[in-house]
Amino acid sequence: MSRTLRVLLVAVATLAATASAPGAAQAQTKPKVTSLGPDFPKTEIFIGNSFFYFNNSMHSHVLAMVRAADPANRTSYQATSVTIGGSGFEWHDVESYFRPNAIASYSFDDNNNIIFNKRERLFDAAIMMDCSQCPIHPKLKSVFTEYAKKDADIVRAHGAKPVFFMSWAYEDKPEMTQQLAEAYTVAGNDNNALVIPAGLAFARMRAKQPELNLYQPDRRHPSMAGTYLASCVVFTALTGRSPVGNPYLAGLDEATAKMLQTAAWETVQDYYGK
Repeated sequence: MSRTLRVLLVAVATLAATASAPGAAQAQTKPKVTSLGPDFPKTEIFIGNSFFYFNNSMHSHVLAMVRAADPANRTSYQATSVTIGGSGFEWHDVESYFRPNAIASYSFDDNNNIIFNKRERLFDAAIMMDCSQCPIHPKLKSVFTEYAKKDADIVRAHGAKPVFFMSWAYEDKPEMTQQLAEAYTVAGNDNNALVIPAGLAFARMRAKQPELNLYQPDRRHPSMAGTYLASCVVFTALTGRSPVGNPYLAGLDEATAKMLQTAAWETVQDYYGK
C-alpha cells in the first residue's frame, strides 16, 4: 500500500472516530476537575515512559513555553521528568520520587551552572501517564485503576496535585482515542484529579490536517510536531492560558506551530467545557 493511500485511509478512520463531537473526539464522561487554579503550579514532575522522553522530553518543551509566557519570572518555573521505557503506573515507585535531597535537588541554569534547589515543596504537581494501552487493555485496566488511586494518594500526601496525562491513539488505531479518553476521565473523576487531554488534541489535529505527521515511523511515538502539540495541551491545562502566540516554537515553522497551538487551545476548551 502506498504512503499516500495509507494516509488517506487513516484520515478517513480518524474522521469516523471523531464524529461524536465537532472537530474532535470526546470522552463520554465529563471531567469534574477543569483547572488547577487559582494557585497554578510552577514546579512539576512528569512520571511516565517514552511518550514523554521522545524529542528531548516533553517537560523541557512545557518549561520553555511557560518561561516564554512569563519571562520576568522564568526562574520560578521548574520541571523534571522520571521515565521508564514502556512503563505503566505500577512500574514507578512514586513515593521515592518525593524523598528529600534526591530528584530535582539541583538543576542547571542557561550557562550550565549548578543551582541547588531549596523549596518548601518539591513539586506543585505530578503529571502521570500509564503505558499507551494499559488503561484499556483487558488484562491491565484494573491495574490502571488501582495505581491511579495509589499514586494520586501518594502525590497528595506530599502536598502536590495529581494530574493524569491522557495519551494518544496509535496512528493506525484511531479507535483508541475515545477509549483512552473515557478511561482517563473516569480515573480523574474518581481521584479528583485534573486530566490533560493530549489524546483528544491528536485526534482533532489529524481530523483537521491529516497530512501533518504527528508520529514516528513506528506509528506510536510522537514526532516533533506531536510532542509540541502535547506540550501545548499541557501548558494550557496547567496554566489556564492560551498557547496561541507563545514565542517558543520548538524549531517548528511559525505556521505549523500556530496551527498546533490553536488545536491544543480548542481541545482544552472543549474538554473542560469552557
